Amino acid sequence: MVDLAPDHLSSPKSQRPFTATAADRAAATDAKVRSDSGTIFLHWLTVASMLVSLATGLRISADNYWAWASPALEAILPQGEIWTWHIAGSFTLFFCTIAYFVYVRRASLGARNGSKRLRTLRPPTTAKLRWRAINVALHWFAYLAIATLTVTGVLLYLGEAGLALTVHRALAWTMLVYIVLHTLTHFLYGGVQQLLRLFRPERLSEPATLRKWPVELALFIGFIAAGAAWAVDLNLRPDITANAVAKAPVLDGKLNEPFWQRADATTVATHQGEALGGTGSSDVEVRAARSGDTIHFAFRWQDPTRSLMRSPTIKREDGWYVMSKRGALADVVDYYEDKFAVMITQASTQGSTLGGGRSTFLGENPLPGFPKSPHGRGLHYTDDGRILDLWQWKSSRGGMIGHVDDMHFGPPKTATPAQVAGKKRYSGGYASDPGKPIYEYNYIPDGPQGYAGPVRLKMLPRDLADITQKMGAIPANADGQNTAGSQWWMMADEVVPYSKALDDQIPVGTIIPSTLNIHTYAGDRADLSGGARWERGYWTLEMSRKLDTKSGFDVAFQPGQRFLLWVSVFDHNQIRHTRHQRPIELLVN
Repeated sequence: MVDLAPDHLSSPKSQRPFTATAADRAAATDAKVRSDSGTIFLHWLTVASMLVSLATGLRISADNYWAWASPALEAILPQGEIWTWHIAGSFTLFFCTIAYFVYVRRASLGARNGSKRLRTLRPPTTAKLRWRAINVALHWFAYLAIATLTVTGVLLYLGEAGLALTVHRALAWTMLVYIVLHTLTHFLYGGVQQLLRLFRPERLSEPATLRKWPVELALFIGFIAAGAAWAVDLNLRPDITANAVAKAPVLDGKLNEPFWQRADATTVATHQGEALGGTGSSDVEVRAARSGDTIHFAFRWQDPTRSLMRSPTIKREDGWYVMSKRGALADVVDYYEDKFAVMITQASTQGSTLGGGRSTFLGENPLPGFPKSPHGRGLHYTDDGRILDLWQWKSSRGGMIGHVDDMHFGPPKTATPAQVAGKKRYSGGYASDPGKPIYEYNYIPDGPQGYAGPVRLKMLPRDLADITQKMGAIPANADGQNTAGSQWWMMADEVVPYSKALDDQIPVGTIIPSTLNIHTYAGDRADLSGGARWERGYWTLEMSRKLDTKSGFDVAFQPGQRFLLWVSVFDHNQIRHTRHQRPIELLVN
């Protein structure tokens, strides 16, 4: 935070040799102390950028499943498109830091927080001088904290979580405490007048003004440094090229075609998800190629377990229950399938590249006048009419039998009466493309909170022994591994309509899949094909789609154009995926 330390360098008295007596006399001669205008300007700009960074950072932190402190501030934290504001606030803070240090040096104000002032922490001294020394010590703490926040923030932006995330979060909370202490110690040093000095500008002293344009030069160098950082980021983004190949790949998740080995590959670190061996992070390797009128992608990502159990149902004495928790909140974090998502937009029409293409709006109610999301985390949509193409591979819902679901983020949808009443999930602008999916769910909850009690089943296994064998060994808990080749869905020829007579023959404790892959993908939702394979802690997914589907919900891949991609990993959870802020740039040849 910009220096607020008391000083007398803004008047000719500052040229006197440093003594405790002289400092006391200087403070006593002017009850209405003042600060130079450059310090005041940079201070308040720093305060504004710091508050924006802290408020938005705490909102992001509150979104984590395990968070306990930041959610307590829910009522006062900002809502909406938080990621862009957080990055912009942090970037402005970087600019202020550079500009301030240039200004202090140019205006010869370095002595205001010099080490000599720390000597008055030790006796003999006065209470006033001791408080001044404490202020100086706090300023040095702030400089170190801001530098560390900047470094860890850059690491997070680049995808390095782990220790960087822990330190970043801890320092953010510490800075909230610092702000209180910073204000309090200044009051204890000089009372209300000391605080009001930041509203009373004055010119720099004559010796300082001999060095021309201290404010102007500081702002110029700050802009140059910020602009250079921005340019470096734009030019060092991960990128790949989809080159033309003679033959389309076999979509089997093996990447054994020679052109995949020759293809451009980039790896992006994604983080702040759930599970993934407790790390919440997964590195995603991306490749692309084009054959004729079709584009192909290959994705490989870390996931310690093969998870296919999407909210299975278990029979108890009083009926069938959904095994996963938080189903009513659309926020399952235990018994769920692995998923993978890709968001794509044309580079020339994407709008802001921050915040995942400016499509994530956090908070309990980021869209006033529309229903809240059941989980209270926020909504995906666009606020400027853009359509962002979204591909979702869902392991149990068609993913392991060759399908990828075609979806999109767009403007907020009109809520249905059931959504307004809270009986069905409202998802903002997150929606499926027109058409029909292969899957539906085998259970019907009784009411919005019906997951807590028995559910009605639509179908039962035609041959329970056959389905049980296909499911393979059932893991002891939600973090367990599903065996290779196991099937946690039921096909059309494997089920019959529910009947109580057949249900009575099924023993209590029986577990069956809740996903019915009994239909055929149709319409826009049938545009994508894919093949996936899990081996030794990694999923590998190959996907194909026509370059141009002629759909208004799909991006058209035109040769010679650039596109932006974001990817997300879901490790047996419904919505708590990993993320990254810097997009991958794709050039289609």
